[in-house]
Amino acid sequence: ILLSYFVCQVFPSQDPLDRADFNAVEYINTLFPTEQSLANIDDVVNKIRLKIRRLDDNIRTVVRGQTNVGQDGRQALEEAQIAIQQLFGKIKDIKDKAEKSEQMVKEITRDIKQLDHAKRHLTTSITTLNHLHMLAGGVDSLEAMTRKRQYGEVANLLQGVVNVLEHFHKYMGIPQIRQLSERVKAAQNELGTQILADFEEAFPSQGSKRPGGPSNVLRDACLVANVLDPRIKQEIIKKFIRQHLSEYLVLFQENQDVAWLDKIDRRYAWIKRQLVDYEEKYGRMFPEEWCMTERIAVEFCHITRVELAKVMRTRAKEIEVKLLLFAIQRTTNFEGLLAKRFTGCTLTDVPGVRKVDYPTNPFLEDDYNQNSLKNCFPLFSQPKKPKVPDNPFHGIVSKCFEPHLYVYIESQDKNLGELIDRFVADFRAQGPPKVGTEEGGAVLPSCADLFVYYKKCMVQCSQLSTGEPMIALTTIFQKFLREYAWKILSGNLPKSSSNSGGLTISSLLKEKEGSEAAKFTVDELCLICSILSTAEYCLATTQQLEEKLKEKVDKVLVERINLTGEMDTFSTVISNSIQLLVQDLDAACDPALTAMSKMPWQSVEHVGDQSPYVTSIIMHIKQNVPIIRDNLASTRKYFTQFCIKFTNSFIPKFINHLFRCKPISMVGAEQLLLDTHSLKTVLLDLPSIGSQVLRKAPASYTKIVVKGMTRAEMILKVVMAPHEPPVVFVDNYIKLLADGNPETFQKILDMKGLKRSEQSSMLELFRQRLPTPPSGADGGPSLSFSTPTPEQESSRIRKLEKLIKKRL
Repeated sequence: ILLSYFVCQVFPSQDPLDRADFNAVEYINTLFPTEQSLANIDDVVNKIRLKIRRLDDNIRTVVRGQTNVGQDGRQALEEAQIAIQQLFGKIKDIKDKAEKSEQMVKEITRDIKQLDHAKRHLTTSITTLNHLHMLAGGVDSLEAMTRKRQYGEVANLLQGVVNVLEHFHKYMGIPQIRQLSERVKAAQNELGTQILADFEEAFPSQGSKRPGGPSNVLRDACLVANVLDPRIKQEIIKKFIRQHLSEYLVLFQENQDVAWLDKIDRRYAWIKRQLVDYEEKYGRMFPEEWCMTERIAVEFCHITRVELAKVMRTRAKEIEVKLLLFAIQRTTNFEGLLAKRFTGCTLTDVPGVRKVDYPTNPFLEDDYNQNSLKNCFPLFSQPKKPKVPDNPFHGIVSKCFEPHLYVYIESQDKNLGELIDRFVADFRAQGPPKVGTEEGGAVLPSCADLFVYYKKCMVQCSQLSTGEPMIALTTIFQKFLREYAWKILSGNLPKSSSNSGGLTISSLLKEKEGSEAAKFTVDELCLICSILSTAEYCLATTQQLEEKLKEKVDKVLVERINLTGEMDTFSTVISNSIQLLVQDLDAACDPALTAMSKMPWQSVEHVGDQSPYVTSIIMHIKQNVPIIRDNLASTRKYFTQFCIKFTNSFIPKFINHLFRCKPISMVGAEQLLLDTHSLKTVLLDLPSIGSQVLRKAPASYTKIVVKGMTRAEMILKVVMAPHEPPVVFVDNYIKLLADGNPETFQKILDMKGLKRSEQSSMLELFRQRLPTPPSGADGGPSLSFSTPTPEQESSRIRKLEKLIKKRL
């Protein structure tokens, strides 16, 4: 079967006889489908026999053809073996001929190689002899020129002699070569000593400078010094600079009047004149690559830094902030001038001079307008501009002022204290922002002035130091941010009329029942909103100030910059301001709620329009909310918080007063239900009430209103339901209110006006009908429902009172 399958794959055929699953019965049925077709059976048999004979002939032919295949294969293999033997023989002949050819070539080129080696050795010998001749002659000439001080010729000759001597390093074992090398070293030492003596004679350490300009001998001597040991060059530079600056050390001695900070300009004027004088007299004497002008300036800076530090330590009590800033300003200007004139390439190779990574000022923002609030806020949030190249001379002198920056810090402490006092005085003189003006509800301009001054101090201090002085300045910033929050913001919040001794949030949380609550005036509402907006501005800007301070201070001190406490202080001011607005509106609604609880709801005969107390509540809401919304237009999220907090306070209080309305008739309950629906509609529309632009209330706020007022409506629906039969009434209560507290059920019964005997049976039935709490839960007649009861809401408010009281 497998063989027939492969045959079919290699030789596909449509003949049914060639199929692997051939079925003889089916094949016969195909040939003779009917009885009538059996008449042709003889023809079919003859065709099949003919086909069989053809297949036999084909098989016989194939078998006969395979008889001679083995013999032909053996003959082909023998022929291949003979051909391989012939090929091996030819390869061997070729290899033998190649070896003979190689031997012949070696014999021919043997003499040529010997000639090549001889030529190379001869060339090397001639070159070495020439170098030896040049070295010997050069050494003799060098010694002669050294004695005659012919430095111009020596400079070129010495370099050549040194270069030639390098070729003889491997021949130092030869006495004559070693002797020549020692003579060269001796000549170099003699040249060094001689040149130093010439410079000492021309520029003596003691006494005045040699009159007249530099000589050509010294100029050539500098060229020779370039070839000699670098120590010679450094010694020449050191002696020349010391002699050139000797006059400076005398003129600006510590006991001289010009050495003090108020005359620091004279130091820099002196070095400018000296540099100009050097360029005119000695500019061509020293090679340009020595950068002598820059070296003189750098050495002057180091001497000045040491001398200034010394004089400031001695006269530390005389340092005033204006004098200190004057000296620092002049010094940084001079450092900037050096950066424009020089590259700073000598800061790493001058003897005794080490390049210091002085702090740079990365604060490259444009000038700002101190009187513009819009220009103040982006001060700490502008995108960074590309940094200018760092000044390599920054701090090379001004570093000496850092130990005395405490004078600057103390001055800023005093200035900021005076600034805060001025803000307080200005606020008292100008009064709170007036409603209907641009100031009403706007950010207080004093906070913009404060942060502008902060930026000025931060930039100035970062130019002086990025170390501990920046930490000290940050501490000052923290101190006066807190003072601003206390004295300007919290200190100017309107006081409650019920507590003339001071404002406490707990006093605002008390209900004023039976009397008309004192409300804030419109101007006072605008002031609260203005303080809230200012606190929000200060909160955001303080966060940006912290980020900027961390950018400017040294990396190792970043962790010590933390203004979280100050940001929390401004957050507290925001929370207190919102609470004031909430309690003011809440207190204004208290008389209306008290009137509601005292109305004779049992004697109401018909349902009419909304009750007068509802109209009073809506009136207060329409008076306060638009003013608050307009003044908090720039801080929408805090207006939303105000709406949420008012709703969370008003609805539980409304439900508590609803429980006091007892007894209630059916008609009275219907009237209360109508009033509740009216209040619910007003509360849902609270964020946009009185506004020409209708804006959908936030979903979080809507959820709170619907949840709270729906509970009030369910209470009234339960009151309206008949209490007979009791089982139906109790089940209806559990279904509508989902409250398993017996006290709440007791209040519902009081509202219906049931007698005590009836209430006892109802309460017993209520306890029986309560669902059984799940296993493991605390026992008790309460259900675990998500909707808080009025008592729970009141408990939360009391906890909030205690928390705020402790915080204040």
